[in-house]
Amino acid sequence: MLKPDLADATATELLSLYRSKKASPVEATQAALNRIDQLNAQLNAYCLVDHAHALQSARESEAHWMRGEPVGELDGVPTSIKDLILTKGWPTLRGSKTIDPHQPWEVDAPATARLREAGAVLLGKTCTPEFGCKGETNSPLTGISRNPWNLDHSPGGSSGGSAAAVAAGMGALSVGTDGAGSVRIPAAFCGNFGLKPSFGRIPAYPLSPFGSVAHLGPHTMSVADGALMMNVLKQPDARDWTSLPSDNTDYLVGLNDGIRGLRIAYSPTLGYARNVHPEVSRAVDAAARQMEMLGACVEQVDPGIEDSLDISTGLWFIGAWSVYNALSPVQQASVDPDFKAEALLGEKMSLLDTHQLNLRRGLLGSHMRQFMQGYDLLVTPAVAIPALPAQAAGHSTMSPEVMLGWTPFSYPFNLTQQPACTIPCGLTQDGLPIGLQIVGRCLTTPWCCARLRPTKA
Repeated sequence: MLKPDLADATATELLSLYRSKKASPVEATQAALNRIDQLNAQLNAYCLVDHAHALQSARESEAHWMRGEPVGELDGVPTSIKDLILTKGWPTLRGSKTIDPHQPWEVDAPATARLREAGAVLLGKTCTPEFGCKGETNSPLTGISRNPWNLDHSPGGSSGGSAAAVAAGMGALSVGTDGAGSVRIPAAFCGNFGLKPSFGRIPAYPLSPFGSVAHLGPHTMSVADGALMMNVLKQPDARDWTSLPSDNTDYLVGLNDGIRGLRIAYSPTLGYARNVHPEVSRAVDAAARQMEMLGACVEQVDPGIEDSLDISTGLWFIGAWSVYNALSPVQQASVDPDFKAEALLGEKMSLLDTHQLNLRRGLLGSHMRQFMQGYDLLVTPAVAIPALPAQAAGHSTMSPEVMLGWTPFSYPFNLTQQPACTIPCGLTQDGLPIGLQIVGRCLTTPWCCARLRPTKA
Protein backbone atom coordinates (compact mmCIF):
# COMPACT_ATOMS: atom_id res chain seq x y z
CA MET A 1 0.00 0.00 0.00
CA LEU A 2 1.28 3.46 -0.93
CA LYS A 3 2.08 5.72 2.00
CA PRO A 4 -0.39 8.65 2.15
CA ASP A 5 1.03 12.01 1.13
CA LEU A 6 1.66 13.94 4.32
CA ALA A 7 0.80 17.15 2.47
CA ASP A 8 -2.85 16.05 2.61
CA ALA A 9 -2.87 15.42 6.36
CA THR A 10 -4.55 17.83 8.76
CA ALA A 11 -2.56 19.33 11.62
CA THR A 12 -4.38 17.06 14.06
CA GLU A 13 -3.39 14.02 12.01
CA LEU A 14 0.22 15.17 11.73
CA LEU A 15 0.54 15.67 15.47
CA SER A 16 -0.80 12.17 16.06
CA LEU A 17 1.75 10.78 13.59
CA TYR A 18 4.55 12.67 15.34
CA ARG A 19 3.53 11.28 18.74
CA SER A 20 3.54 7.74 17.43
CA LYS A 21 6.78 8.36 15.45
CA LYS A 22 5.08 7.20 12.27
CA ALA A 23 6.08 10.46 10.59
CA SER A 24 8.37 13.37 11.39
CA PRO A 25 8.10 17.15 11.05
CA VAL A 26 10.89 17.05 8.48
CA GLU A 27 8.92 14.59 6.33
CA ALA A 28 5.73 16.64 6.66
CA THR A 29 7.50 19.91 5.89
CA GLN A 30 9.25 18.43 2.87
CA ALA A 31 5.90 17.11 1.62
CA ALA A 32 4.35 20.57 1.94
CA LEU A 33 7.31 22.18 0.19
CA ASN A 34 7.15 19.60 -2.60
CA ARG A 35 3.46 20.40 -3.06
CA ILE A 36 4.26 24.12 -3.18
CA ASP A 37 6.96 23.50 -5.78
CA GLN A 38 4.50 21.42 -7.78
CA LEU A 39 1.45 23.71 -7.68
CA ASN A 40 2.32 27.26 -6.73
CA ALA A 41 3.23 28.30 -10.27
CA GLN A 42 -0.38 27.52 -11.23
CA LEU A 43 -2.17 28.68 -8.09
CA ASN A 44 -0.02 31.67 -7.11
CA ALA A 45 -1.01 31.11 -3.48
CA TYR A 46 2.42 32.00 -2.03
CA CYS A 47 4.32 35.22 -2.68
CA LEU A 48 7.28 34.06 -0.55
CA VAL A 49 8.51 30.54 0.27
CA ASP A 50 11.57 29.99 2.48
CA HIS A 51 12.65 26.39 2.02
CA ALA A 52 15.79 26.67 4.12
CA HIS A 53 14.11 28.32 7.09
CA ALA A 54 11.22 25.84 7.00
CA LEU A 55 13.46 22.79 6.91
CA GLN A 56 15.67 24.13 9.70
CA SER A 57 12.58 24.71 11.85
CA ALA A 58 11.36 21.21 10.98
CA ARG A 59 14.67 19.68 12.05
CA GLU A 60 14.47 21.53 15.38
CA SER A 61 10.91 20.29 15.82
CA GLU A 62 11.93 16.74 15.02
CA ALA A 63 14.51 16.91 17.80
CA HIS A 64 11.78 18.06 20.21
CA TRP A 65 9.58 15.09 19.28
CA MET A 66 12.45 12.61 19.49
CA ARG A 67 13.02 13.75 23.08
CA GLY A 68 9.28 13.53 23.74
CA GLU A 69 9.25 17.25 24.51
CA PRO A 70 7.22 19.21 21.93
CA VAL A 71 7.46 22.91 22.66
CA GLY A 72 3.82 23.72 21.97
CA GLU A 73 0.49 22.70 20.51
CA LEU A 74 1.58 23.10 16.87
CA ASP A 75 5.14 21.82 17.03
CA GLY A 76 6.20 20.76 13.55
CA VAL A 77 2.99 21.69 11.70
CA PRO A 78 3.63 23.38 8.32
CA THR A 79 1.94 26.80 8.42
CA SER A 80 1.67 29.91 6.26
CA ILE A 81 0.92 33.54 7.06
CA LYS A 82 -1.01 36.05 4.96
CA ASP A 83 1.21 38.82 3.65
CA LEU A 84 -0.61 41.49 5.65
CA ILE A 85 0.79 40.12 8.93
CA LEU A 86 4.27 41.09 10.12
CA THR A 87 6.77 38.22 10.15
CA LYS A 88 10.30 38.75 11.45
CA GLY A 89 12.94 38.14 8.81
CA TRP A 90 10.54 38.23 5.86
CA PRO A 91 9.15 41.25 3.99
CA THR A 92 5.48 42.03 4.56
CA LEU A 93 4.59 43.77 1.31
CA ARG A 94 0.79 43.71 1.64
CA GLY A 95 0.42 42.99 -2.05
CA SER A 96 1.79 46.45 -2.82
CA LYS A 97 4.59 47.88 -4.91
CA THR A 98 4.64 50.88 -2.58
CA ILE A 99 6.46 49.02 0.21
CA ASP A 100 10.24 48.69 0.21
CA PRO A 101 11.15 45.02 0.70
CA HIS A 102 14.73 45.89 1.64
CA GLN A 103 13.98 47.62 4.93
CA PRO A 104 14.61 45.83 8.25
CA TRP A 105 11.90 43.31 9.14
CA GLU A 106 12.45 42.78 12.84
CA VAL A 107 8.97 42.45 14.33
CA ASP A 108 6.53 39.55 14.57
CA ALA A 109 2.85 40.42 14.77
CA PRO A 110 1.10 38.77 17.75
CA ALA A 111 -0.27 35.95 15.58
CA THR A 112 3.17 35.20 14.14
CA ALA A 113 4.79 35.31 17.56
CA ARG A 114 2.25 32.91 19.05
CA LEU A 115 2.70 30.46 16.16
CA ARG A 116 6.48 30.47 16.62
CA GLU A 117 6.10 29.91 20.36
CA ALA A 118 3.78 26.95 19.65
CA GLY A 119 6.42 25.36 17.39
CA ALA A 120 4.70 25.85 14.02
CA VAL A 121 6.97 25.49 10.99
CA LEU A 122 6.55 28.71 9.01
CA LEU A 123 6.75 28.04 5.28
CA GLY A 124 6.20 31.51 3.83
CA LYS A 125 3.75 34.32 3.09
CA THR A 126 0.51 33.98 1.13
CA CYS A 127 -0.81 36.34 -1.53
CA THR A 128 -3.27 39.13 -0.82
CA PRO A 129 -4.75 41.91 -2.94
CA GLU A 130 -3.13 45.26 -2.24
CA PHE A 131 -3.74 46.17 1.42
CA GLY A 132 -6.40 43.43 1.54
CA CYS A 133 -8.71 45.72 -0.42
CA LYS A 134 -11.18 43.28 -2.02
CA GLY A 135 -12.84 39.88 -2.04
CA GLU A 136 -10.64 38.42 -4.77
CA THR A 137 -6.89 37.93 -4.79
CA ASN A 138 -5.08 39.80 -7.53
CA SER A 139 -2.64 42.68 -7.45
CA PRO A 140 -0.12 44.50 -9.64
CA LEU A 141 2.62 43.09 -7.38
CA THR A 142 1.79 39.37 -7.34
CA GLY A 143 -0.66 38.89 -10.21
CA ILE A 144 -3.72 36.63 -10.16
CA SER A 145 -4.20 33.86 -7.61
CA ARG A 146 -6.34 30.90 -8.63
CA ASN A 147 -8.70 28.39 -7.08
CA PRO A 148 -7.42 24.80 -6.60
CA TRP A 149 -10.82 23.41 -7.56
CA ASN A 150 -10.79 25.18 -10.95
CA LEU A 151 -7.96 27.39 -12.16
CA ASP A 152 -10.36 29.59 -14.12
CA HIS A 153 -11.90 30.74 -10.84
CA SER A 154 -10.74 32.97 -8.02
CA PRO A 155 -9.91 31.63 -4.57
CA GLY A 156 -11.72 34.71 -3.22
CA GLY A 157 -10.11 37.28 -1.03
CA SER A 158 -8.59 38.96 0.53
CA SER A 159 -7.12 35.83 2.20
CA GLY A 160 -7.27 33.96 -1.10
CA GLY A 161 -3.66 32.84 -0.96
CA SER A 162 -4.17 31.30 2.48
CA ALA A 163 -7.35 29.50 1.45
CA ALA A 164 -5.83 28.16 -1.77
CA ALA A 165 -2.68 27.01 0.04
CA VAL A 166 -4.59 25.06 2.69
CA ALA A 167 -7.00 23.55 0.16
CA ALA A 168 -4.14 22.37 -2.06
CA GLY A 169 -2.10 20.81 0.76
CA MET A 170 0.57 23.51 0.66
CA GLY A 171 0.71 23.70 4.46
CA ALA A 172 -1.94 22.42 6.84
CA LEU A 173 -2.61 25.77 8.52
CA SER A 174 -2.73 29.43 7.57
CA VAL A 175 -3.62 32.74 9.21
CA GLY A 176 -5.83 35.19 7.34
CA THR A 177 -7.53 38.50 8.01
CA ASP A 178 -11.20 39.41 7.65
CA GLY A 179 -12.48 42.99 7.25
CA ALA A 180 -15.69 42.29 5.33
CA GLY A 181 -15.51 38.53 4.78
CA SER A 182 -11.87 38.05 3.83
CA VAL A 183 -11.45 34.78 5.75
CA ARG A 184 -14.94 33.42 5.12
CA ILE A 185 -15.24 34.27 1.40
CA PRO A 186 -12.10 32.36 0.33
CA ALA A 187 -12.86 29.55 2.77
CA ALA A 188 -16.24 29.14 1.08
CA PHE A 189 -14.75 29.34 -2.41
CA CYS A 190 -11.95 26.86 -1.62
CA GLY A 191 -13.77 24.36 0.62
CA ASN A 192 -12.01 25.27 3.88
CA PHE A 193 -13.04 25.89 7.44
CA GLY A 194 -12.51 29.59 8.11
CA LEU A 195 -13.27 31.47 11.32
CA LYS A 196 -13.61 35.17 12.06
CA PRO A 197 -13.68 35.18 15.87
CA SER A 198 -15.14 38.01 17.93
CA PHE A 199 -13.28 41.25 17.35
CA GLY A 200 -10.24 41.41 19.60
CA ARG A 201 -10.14 37.70 20.41
CA ILE A 202 -6.94 37.36 18.33
CA PRO A 203 -4.67 40.33 19.11
CA ALA A 204 -3.32 42.38 16.22
CA TYR A 205 -0.33 44.68 15.79
CA PRO A 206 -0.19 47.04 14.11
CA LEU A 207 -3.94 47.60 14.07
CA SER A 208 -5.59 47.68 10.67
CA PRO A 209 -6.04 51.07 9.00
CA PHE A 210 -9.56 49.88 8.27
CA GLY A 211 -10.42 50.01 11.96
CA SER A 212 -12.52 47.76 14.16
CA VAL A 213 -14.07 45.74 11.33
CA ALA A 214 -10.73 43.96 10.86
CA HIS A 215 -10.30 40.53 12.47
CA LEU A 216 -7.70 37.76 12.19
CA GLY A 217 -8.63 34.11 11.89
CA PRO A 218 -7.54 30.58 10.98
CA HIS A 219 -7.83 28.74 7.67
CA THR A 220 -7.83 24.95 8.06
CA MET A 221 -9.27 21.79 6.55
CA SER A 222 -10.96 20.68 9.77
CA VAL A 223 -12.69 22.33 12.72
CA ALA A 224 -10.32 20.53 15.10
CA ASP A 225 -7.39 22.22 13.39
CA GLY A 226 -9.15 25.56 13.74
CA ALA A 227 -9.60 24.89 17.46
CA LEU A 228 -5.89 24.08 17.78
CA MET A 229 -5.03 27.37 16.12
CA MET A 230 -7.45 29.35 18.26
CA ASN A 231 -5.89 27.96 21.43
CA VAL A 232 -2.60 29.43 20.22
CA LEU A 233 -3.70 32.65 18.49
CA LYS A 234 -6.02 33.88 21.26
CA GLN A 235 -3.16 34.36 23.72
CA PRO A 236 -2.98 38.00 24.89
CA ASP A 237 -0.54 40.58 23.58
CA ALA A 238 -0.18 43.97 25.25
CA ARG A 239 0.50 45.72 21.94
CA ASP A 240 -3.20 45.47 21.00
CA TRP A 241 -5.16 47.78 23.28
CA THR A 242 -8.45 46.68 21.62
CA SER A 243 -7.96 42.98 22.38
CA LEU A 244 -10.33 41.07 24.63
CA PRO A 245 -9.39 39.89 28.12
CA SER A 246 -7.59 36.58 28.40
CA ASP A 247 -9.73 33.58 27.44
CA ASN A 248 -9.00 30.35 29.34
CA THR A 249 -11.30 28.25 27.16
CA ASP A 250 -9.86 25.11 25.60
CA TYR A 251 -11.42 25.29 22.14
CA LEU A 252 -10.86 21.58 21.58
CA VAL A 253 -13.30 20.64 24.35
CA GLY A 254 -16.78 19.70 23.19
CA LEU A 255 -16.11 19.34 19.48
CA ASN A 256 -17.87 15.97 19.39
CA ASP A 257 -20.78 16.87 21.67
CA GLY A 258 -23.22 17.38 18.82
CA ILE A 259 -25.82 20.12 18.38
CA ARG A 260 -28.87 18.62 20.04
CA GLY A 261 -30.91 21.30 21.74
CA LEU A 262 -29.16 24.30 20.18
CA ARG A 263 -31.50 27.08 19.10
CA ILE A 264 -30.62 27.95 15.52
CA ALA A 265 -32.05 30.81 13.48
CA TYR A 266 -31.88 29.90 9.79
CA SER A 267 -32.03 32.90 7.44
CA PRO A 268 -31.62 32.05 3.74
CA THR A 269 -31.41 35.72 2.68
CA LEU A 270 -31.03 37.79 5.89
CA GLY A 271 -34.22 39.43 4.60
CA TYR A 272 -32.58 41.38 1.77
CA ALA A 273 -30.25 39.21 -0.37
CA ARG A 274 -32.09 38.89 -3.69
CA ASN A 275 -29.59 37.14 -5.93
CA VAL A 276 -28.52 33.98 -4.11
CA HIS A 277 -27.38 31.33 -6.59
CA PRO A 278 -29.97 28.51 -6.68
CA GLU A 279 -27.39 25.79 -6.05
CA VAL A 280 -26.11 27.70 -3.02
CA SER A 281 -29.67 28.07 -1.72
CA ARG A 282 -30.41 24.37 -2.11
CA ALA A 283 -27.20 23.24 -0.43
CA VAL A 284 -27.61 25.58 2.54
CA ASP A 285 -31.28 24.65 2.93
CA ALA A 286 -30.31 20.96 2.98
CA ALA A 287 -27.68 21.69 5.62
CA ALA A 288 -30.25 23.47 7.79
CA ARG A 289 -32.57 20.48 7.53
CA GLN A 290 -29.68 18.20 8.50
CA MET A 291 -29.07 20.30 11.60
CA GLU A 292 -32.69 19.78 12.56
CA MET A 293 -32.32 16.02 12.05
CA LEU A 294 -29.30 16.12 14.37
CA GLY A 295 -31.47 17.50 17.14
CA ALA A 296 -31.12 21.28 16.86
CA CYS A 297 -34.19 23.48 17.14
CA VAL A 298 -34.10 25.22 13.76
CA GLU A 299 -36.39 28.16 13.05
CA GLN A 300 -36.44 29.88 9.66
CA VAL A 301 -36.45 33.54 10.58
CA ASP A 302 -34.82 36.74 9.38
CA PRO A 303 -33.08 38.91 11.97
CA GLY A 304 -34.93 42.04 10.87
CA ILE A 305 -31.99 44.06 9.55
CA GLU A 306 -31.52 46.10 6.40
CA ASP A 307 -28.64 45.65 3.99
CA SER A 308 -25.60 47.36 5.51
CA LEU A 309 -23.58 47.42 2.28
CA ASP A 310 -23.25 51.20 2.29
CA ILE A 311 -22.09 51.22 5.92
CA SER A 312 -19.43 48.57 5.31
CA THR A 313 -18.11 49.97 2.06
CA GLY A 314 -18.32 53.56 3.30
CA LEU A 315 -16.12 52.82 6.30
CA TRP A 316 -13.82 50.73 4.15
CA PHE A 317 -13.43 53.47 1.52
CA ILE A 318 -12.53 55.97 4.25
CA GLY A 319 -9.82 53.58 5.47
CA ALA A 320 -8.53 53.17 1.92
CA TRP A 321 -8.35 56.94 1.56
CA SER A 322 -6.33 57.22 4.78
CA VAL A 323 -3.75 54.77 3.38
CA TYR A 324 -3.68 56.22 -0.14
CA ASN A 325 -3.42 59.79 1.16
CA ALA A 326 -0.23 58.89 3.05
CA LEU A 327 1.52 57.69 -0.13
CA SER A 328 3.75 59.84 -2.30
CA PRO A 329 2.56 60.72 -5.83
CA VAL A 330 5.04 58.19 -7.22
CA GLN A 331 3.65 55.48 -4.94
CA GLN A 332 0.06 56.44 -5.74
CA ALA A 333 0.82 55.95 -9.43
CA SER A 334 1.76 52.30 -8.80
CA VAL A 335 -1.24 51.11 -6.79
CA ASP A 336 -3.96 48.66 -7.78
CA PRO A 337 -6.66 50.51 -9.75
CA ASP A 338 -9.29 48.96 -7.50
CA PHE A 339 -7.58 50.26 -4.37
CA LYS A 340 -7.20 53.72 -5.92
CA ALA A 341 -10.89 53.75 -6.87
CA GLU A 342 -11.88 52.80 -3.32
CA ALA A 343 -9.66 55.55 -1.92
CA LEU A 344 -11.10 58.20 -4.21
CA LEU A 345 -14.61 57.17 -3.17
CA GLY A 346 -13.49 57.57 0.42
CA GLU A 347 -12.08 61.03 -0.31
CA LYS A 348 -15.61 62.22 -1.09
CA MET A 349 -16.91 61.32 2.37
CA SER A 350 -17.09 63.96 5.10
CA LEU A 351 -16.60 63.75 8.85
CA LEU A 352 -20.36 63.95 9.19
CA ASP A 353 -20.77 61.02 6.79
CA THR A 354 -18.32 58.99 8.86
CA HIS A 355 -20.10 59.82 12.10
CA GLN A 356 -23.48 58.87 10.65
CA LEU A 357 -22.12 55.56 9.35
CA ASN A 358 -20.80 54.72 12.80
CA LEU A 359 -24.10 55.63 14.41
CA ARG A 360 -25.92 53.29 12.01
CA ARG A 361 -23.33 50.62 12.70
CA GLY A 362 -24.08 50.95 16.41
CA LEU A 363 -27.79 50.46 15.81
CA LEU A 364 -27.06 47.33 13.75
CA GLY A 365 -24.83 45.93 16.48
CA SER A 366 -27.42 46.61 19.16
CA HIS A 367 -30.17 44.99 17.09
CA MET A 368 -28.13 41.84 16.46
CA ARG A 369 -27.15 41.49 20.12
CA GLN A 370 -30.83 41.62 21.05
CA PHE A 371 -31.79 39.19 18.28
CA MET A 372 -29.14 36.68 19.34
CA GLN A 373 -30.53 36.58 22.89
CA GLY A 374 -33.14 34.21 21.50
CA TYR A 375 -30.75 31.96 19.59
CA ASP A 376 -27.45 30.17 20.04
CA LEU A 377 -26.52 30.45 16.37
CA LEU A 378 -27.57 32.14 13.15
CA VAL A 379 -27.10 30.12 9.95
CA THR A 380 -26.91 31.63 6.43
CA PRO A 381 -25.13 30.97 3.16
CA ALA A 382 -21.48 32.01 3.42
CA VAL A 383 -21.43 33.71 0.01
CA ALA A 384 -24.36 34.19 -2.37
CA ILE A 385 -22.50 32.70 -5.33
CA PRO A 386 -19.87 30.07 -6.13
CA ALA A 387 -16.31 31.19 -6.83
CA LEU A 388 -15.90 34.22 -9.10
CA PRO A 389 -13.90 34.03 -12.33
CA ALA A 390 -10.18 34.72 -11.85
CA GLN A 391 -9.52 38.14 -13.37
CA ALA A 392 -6.85 40.82 -13.27
CA ALA A 393 -7.03 43.85 -11.01
CA GLY A 394 -9.22 46.64 -12.38
CA HIS A 395 -11.47 44.39 -14.44
CA SER A 396 -14.64 46.25 -13.34
CA THR A 397 -15.43 49.82 -12.33
CA MET A 398 -15.31 49.95 -8.54
CA SER A 399 -18.55 50.52 -6.65
CA PRO A 400 -20.08 49.18 -3.43
CA GLU A 401 -21.95 46.56 -5.45
CA VAL A 402 -18.85 45.45 -7.38
CA MET A 403 -16.80 45.28 -4.20
CA LEU A 404 -19.19 43.37 -1.91
CA GLY A 405 -22.68 43.15 -3.41
CA TRP A 406 -22.18 39.46 -4.24
CA THR A 407 -21.30 38.58 -0.61
CA PRO A 408 -24.24 40.06 1.34
CA PHE A 409 -23.91 37.56 4.19
CA SER A 410 -20.35 38.33 5.29
CA TYR A 411 -19.89 42.06 5.91
CA PRO A 412 -22.73 42.62 8.43
CA PHE A 413 -20.89 40.51 11.00
CA ASN A 414 -17.70 42.54 10.72
CA LEU A 415 -19.80 45.58 11.56
CA THR A 416 -21.37 43.80 14.55
CA GLN A 417 -18.04 42.14 15.51
CA GLN A 418 -19.76 38.77 15.99
CA PRO A 419 -17.89 35.49 15.59
CA ALA A 420 -18.71 33.79 12.30
CA CYS A 421 -17.31 30.74 10.56
CA THR A 422 -17.65 29.07 7.19
CA ILE A 423 -17.82 25.31 6.69
CA PRO A 424 -18.20 23.37 3.43
CA CYS A 425 -21.73 22.14 2.70
CA GLY A 426 -21.58 20.77 -0.83
CA LEU A 427 -20.48 21.32 -4.42
CA THR A 428 -22.12 22.91 -7.43
CA GLN A 429 -22.75 20.85 -10.56
CA ASP A 430 -19.54 22.39 -11.89
CA GLY A 431 -17.63 21.06 -8.89
CA LEU A 432 -17.11 24.33 -7.02
CA PRO A 433 -17.40 24.39 -3.21
CA ILE A 434 -20.38 25.90 -1.40
CA GLY A 435 -20.02 27.36 2.07
CA LEU A 436 -22.38 27.52 5.04
CA GLN A 437 -21.95 30.43 7.48
CA ILE A 438 -22.57 29.98 11.21
CA VAL A 439 -22.72 33.14 13.32
CA GLY A 440 -22.45 33.25 17.10
CA ARG A 441 -23.05 35.76 19.85
CA CYS A 442 -20.61 38.62 20.19
CA LEU A 443 -17.97 38.68 22.94
CA THR A 444 -18.82 35.21 24.19
CA THR A 445 -16.88 32.04 23.56
CA PRO A 446 -16.95 31.98 19.76
CA TRP A 447 -16.41 28.26 19.46
CA CYS A 448 -20.07 27.32 19.77
CA CYS A 449 -20.03 27.14 15.99
CA ALA A 450 -17.16 24.65 16.05
CA ARG A 451 -19.41 21.89 17.33
CA LEU A 452 -20.41 21.44 13.70
CA ARG A 453 -17.64 19.49 12.03
CA PRO A 454 -17.24 19.68 8.24
CA THR A 455 -15.93 16.74 6.29
CA LYS A 456 -12.52 17.21 4.78
CA ALA A 457 -12.89 18.69 1.30
